[in-house]
Amino acid sequence: MEDLNPGSANSSPLTPLGFLDRASTVYGDCTSILYDNTTFTWSQTHRRCLQLASSLSSIGIRRGHVVSVVAPNIPAMYELHFAVPFAGAVLNNINTRLDARTISVILRHGESKLVFVDCASRALVLDAISLLPPETQRPILILITDDSLEPASSEGFLDTYEGLVAKGDPNFQWIRPKSEWDPMVLNYTSGTTSSPKGVVHCHRGMFVITVDSLIDWAVPKRPVYLWTLSMFHVNGWSFPWGMAAVGGTNICLRKFDSAVVFSLIEHHGVTHMCAAPVVLNMLTNSTKKALRNPVQVLTAGAPPPAAVLHRTEALGFVVSHGYGLTETGGVVVTCAWKPGWNLLPAAERARLKARQGVRTIGLAEMDVMDPDSGKSVKRDGSALGEVVVRGACVMLGYLKDPDANSKCFKNGWFYTGDVGVMHADGYLEIKDRSKDVIISGGENLSSVEVESVLYSNPAVNEAAVVARPDEFWGETPCAFVSLREGLEKKPTEKEIMEYCRERMPRFMVPKTVVFKEDLPKTSTGKIRKYVLRKEARDLGSLKPSKL
Repeated sequence: MEDLNPGSANSSPLTPLGFLDRASTVYGDCTSILYDNTTFTWSQTHRRCLQLASSLSSIGIRRGHVVSVVAPNIPAMYELHFAVPFAGAVLNNINTRLDARTISVILRHGESKLVFVDCASRALVLDAISLLPPETQRPILILITDDSLEPASSEGFLDTYEGLVAKGDPNFQWIRPKSEWDPMVLNYTSGTTSSPKGVVHCHRGMFVITVDSLIDWAVPKRPVYLWTLSMFHVNGWSFPWGMAAVGGTNICLRKFDSAVVFSLIEHHGVTHMCAAPVVLNMLTNSTKKALRNPVQVLTAGAPPPAAVLHRTEALGFVVSHGYGLTETGGVVVTCAWKPGWNLLPAAERARLKARQGVRTIGLAEMDVMDPDSGKSVKRDGSALGEVVVRGACVMLGYLKDPDANSKCFKNGWFYTGDVGVMHADGYLEIKDRSKDVIISGGENLSSVEVESVLYSNPAVNEAAVVARPDEFWGETPCAFVSLREGLEKKPTEKEIMEYCRERMPRFMVPKTVVFKEDLPKTSTGKIRKYVLRKEARDLGSLKPSKL
């Protein structure tokens, strides 16, 4: 067999972009996008993306150029997931909730050649552009208008989004990657523990994570998908390309609102949606009315408290729980459900589902390793180690950051920075970010475990636990808590501690409880632990206590 070698017929670069070509043929007359009064079919979406890619090429966008997008979940944002790489460029989605300084840093670091700007973010992006150093070349600006909003001035913009679409050639031959290793997307991490980093993914990685996600979640043909997960958050966990593969209907949502979400579910017969645990918490706090039909929900982004999972499923959502990072392009570990678990009590089911689970079929390997010895930890559900992964969907690396790359890529593994345990049944459970582990009196304790207990308290809306300096123990848990609205009686600090003491080992009980109206969050909805860590340090060291 030595004379059988790869050739152009059997080594075509893998890319998810071809999914749209197929969708226009197979699902051409089916609805692709719904947004307010706007409706497109798959053949229309295909044509619009080709026209837009044609226009990008005509104004000088070339292979490898970075094209940024600052927009919420609107039709343009969806189309740009195809149109930008159709032109050979690298797609860089930027979080709309970032401040002007951070956006300016991203535009400069990524060397963006063009920025698509949603009309609601016009002032924000113009401020970001003004902060660029004088010697930095200014990117071309394209304004995305929206009939549902007040008209925005196009001063300083080369054209509008629809203007580019109208000028483009519908017969444009999109630019295929020369290699499946060619960069396709550039995403910046949310910076929960450090400054944002530019994560580069290739066409091959995006193809693998997209197909993998569809298979693992068992997504059928022509689902009705509600965009409650921001597409700027790790490219919506790959589902912009995934929905084209299965001919789904994309229901776009400019802004998350619980009442609107339930209305769209009812009106359009939504079958699937993704959401971070914080979104599930908001949904369950807004209503007690059960859904008419089940809705499949994939949650990831942070370990979800078992209490939140239980409340979500009580409304009729069928929750699948997974784990992934910006660096893996989406969800690569999921809590594969076993039929026998359905016979267990609800609380036990929720506890099992709160575990991250096992690798998806598209991930080659996943393990929990002792960072010092480099060996696998015991599969006993208690030995802590760092979660490591390897597979086709792992990023190419961090842009212009060789030091960070050398630290996270070691011994053939990608080191995630997440701390977890491996249970005897081979299921992973994340315990913390490595920076969030609290070492109290020589005991390593997980802030996530303490938070799960706090979330089970009916009075608690949100909770986050960090380390506070302690003169005797070194560190002790400090809980920051926001309470639910409309409580007849608000619990005291002592009552929260007593609640925890009844449900966990004594050394894990928070020694400090701080009540706050709202907990600080990143632009992707994750709680800013580093802000709370500083606040806990500023409280000073606890004096010796008998607790």
